[in-house]
Amino acid sequence: MVTRGCAHEMADGRRCGAPALKAGSLCFWHDPEKSADLADAQRLGGLRRRRERTVAVAYDVAGLDSIGAIRRVLVVAMLDTIGLDNSVARNRTLIAAGLAAAKLLETGELEDRIAALELATGAARAVQERDGSLLGG
Repeated sequence: MVTRGCAHEMADGRRCGAPALKAGSLCFWHDPEKSADLADAQRLGGLRRRRERTVAVAYDVAGLDSIGAIRRVLVVAMLDTIGLDNSVARNRTLIAAGLAAAKLLETGELEDRIAALELATGAARAVQERDGSLLGG
């Protein structure tokens, strides 16, 4: 399936490159009939980003790029869930958080063991290389 590109020409002479709307030759961002929708989308996007930053600071959550950060998200979810009325959904959420936490602990322990093995084998290799160079030299 071939999609038509937006016919809008940028200031540097290049075409926009976004897919054109079905009913025209321009994309959502450049179609003048969509300007009110575009303004609403931009406003909502800004509100979402501000809310996201506020919540991240309030809950001390930086993202999901480390085991520690993921653990923090699980703690927040667990504490918020515990505060809910007792229900099947609450209990399922707690079980899911517990399973995710167990998997993270397992992953962290495996990472620690691999690092220890790499350190031990690297040290052993260094001793072998040193002893081998002494014997061979």
